[in-house]
Amino acid sequence: MVSVEKAATEDITPSGGLRRNVGLIGLMWASVGSIIGSGWLYGAHDAVMQAGPSAIISWVIGAVAIVLLALVHAELGGMFPVAGGTARYPHYAFGGLAGMSFGWFSWLQAATVAPIEVEAMIGYAGHWSWARHFQHADKTLTTSGLLVAIVLMAVFVGVNFFGVRALAHTNSAATWWKIAVPLGAIFVVAATNFHPANFHSEGFAPFGAKGVLAAISTSGIIFALLGFEQAIQLAGESRNPKRDLPRATLGSVAIGAVIYVLLQVVFIAALPHSSFAHGWGHLHYTGDDGPWAGLATLVGLGWLAWILYLDAIISPGGTGLIYTTATSRVSYGLAKNGYAPKLFTKTDARGVPWFGLIMSFVTGVICFLPFPSWHKLVGFITSASVLMYAGAPLAYGVFADKLPRLERPYRLPGGKVISPLSFVVANLIIYWAGWDTLWRLGLAIVLGYLLLGGYAYYAHSRNLPDAPRLDFRAAQWLPVYLLGMGLISWQGGFGGQGNLPLWWDIAVIAVFSVVIYYWAKATSSSAADIERSIDEVVVTDAPAH
Repeated sequence: MVSVEKAATEDITPSGGLRRNVGLIGLMWASVGSIIGSGWLYGAHDAVMQAGPSAIISWVIGAVAIVLLALVHAELGGMFPVAGGTARYPHYAFGGLAGMSFGWFSWLQAATVAPIEVEAMIGYAGHWSWARHFQHADKTLTTSGLLVAIVLMAVFVGVNFFGVRALAHTNSAATWWKIAVPLGAIFVVAATNFHPANFHSEGFAPFGAKGVLAAISTSGIIFALLGFEQAIQLAGESRNPKRDLPRATLGSVAIGAVIYVLLQVVFIAALPHSSFAHGWGHLHYTGDDGPWAGLATLVGLGWLAWILYLDAIISPGGTGLIYTTATSRVSYGLAKNGYAPKLFTKTDARGVPWFGLIMSFVTGVICFLPFPSWHKLVGFITSASVLMYAGAPLAYGVFADKLPRLERPYRLPGGKVISPLSFVVANLIIYWAGWDTLWRLGLAIVLGYLLLGGYAYYAHSRNLPDAPRLDFRAAQWLPVYLLGMGLISWQGGFGGQGNLPLWWDIAVIAVFSVVIYYWAKATSSSAADIERSIDEVVVTDAPAH
C-alpha cells in the first residue's frame, strides 16, 4: 500500500498523464484570472440596485465568506495536491456517495461558468452596431449570436489543447491586463468624478438588511469572487504544490476582494444624481447595458469607455478559458474516482484530458440554449459553486480528527472553529440566493444523480474494477442536508413562503448547519478507509509500463 504522505504529493506521473510544470505565478494567476472576469463588469451595478450604497457592506461580507472558505481550501490543497481537488476531498472523507455528489456539484459549477462569460462578452459587444443583432430584447441569443457563442467556446477549447503550460502563459498575459484595467478605471474615475453625497442622498441602505444579504448571492458578488479554487483544480500540474497552493489560493482572494470593494465605492460615487433620483432600484442611464463603459461615457471619459469595451472581451474571455480547463480537470477527477467512464482520464501527448475538453465544449453549447442572460444565471452558478465549496469544511473536520499526523504545508490557525463557521456561511450564501434559484438547482442535482448514479450502477453490474464504493453509512447525513436546505429556503423570506422571518431564518440555517457538520464528522469513513481511498488515487493514476 502506498503511504498517505506519498499519496498527498502525487497524482499523475509524467508518463501518459498530467504534467507538473505550473509555478506559483501560474497558479495564482489562474485563480486571479477567474476571479476578475465578467463579475467586475456587472457586479457593482447590480449590487447597488439591490442594496443601494450599502452594497459596500455586501461586498465586505462576501469577501469575508470567501476568505473563510479559501482558508479551509488552502490547507486541503497543500495536503492533497491532486487534479480536480474540490471534487475529491469529500470522496476521501465520506466515501463514494458523498464524493459522487460533491463531484457533480463541482462539475456543474465549472461547466456553466464558461458559457456565462461568453454571454457577458456578447452582451457588452452590443455597444457596436454590428453586434446588436446577437441578442434579443430579453438578452437571449439570436441565431447569429448562438453561432458566435459556439465559436468562442471552440476558441476556449482550442487554446486548452495546447496544454496547461500554454494556458498558463496565455492566462498570465491576460490577467496582467485584467488587473490593470479595473485598477485604472478606479483611479481615473475617482479622480475626475467622486460625489460623496451619493452615499446618503437617497439613503445608504434603502432596502434594509434583506437587501444587503440578498445582494451577496443574487447580484454577482459571490459569483465575482469565485475562482480561488482554480489553483486547487490545477494542483496535479503544480511544480511545488505544498508551497505554492496555499499562497496562490489566499493571495488571489486578497487581490480580488480589494479590487471589487474599490470598484463598488467608485461606481457609487461617480454616478450623476439624476441616474438614481427615483431610487437606487430604478438606477438608469444611457449605456447601462454595459455598466462601467456606459458610466465612463456618461462622465466624459470616452477614451476609457473604449478600453472597457475591449476589456469586456478580454476579462470574460480569460475567465472562460480557465474554467474550460477546470471542467476537464474535474471530470478527470470524477473518472479517477470511478464516477464517470475512464475515457475522461485519457490524455494526449501534451498531457491534456482531451475527452473532458470536448465534453466541456458540448456542455457549453447546450447551456446557450436555455440560459436567458448573465444576470439571471448569477444566482444559479453562485449556489452551485458554494454547494461545491461546502464539501471542503466537512472534509476538513474529518481529516483533522482522523488524519492528525498527515503533513500539512499550511496549517489553518483555529481550524476547528473556522471549519464549521465556513460551513454555516456557505449555507447562508446558498439560502440568500432564494427559493426561485434553489428549486432549479435541485433539478440539476437530480439530473446529476441520474447520470452518475446510472454509471455507478452500470459499473457494479459489470463488476468493473473501478466501480466506486457507495458508502451509504458515511453519507447518511447528505439527503437530510440537501432536502433540509430546500425546505428552509421554501419556508424562508428570500423568494419562499415567508414563514421564517429575517434573522430567525439565519438562526435556523446556523443551527441546522452545525448539526449537519457534526453529524457528518460522526458518521464519516474510518481512517483506514480514508487512507485506502487516497492510495487508490495513486494506484489508478500510475502510468502503464
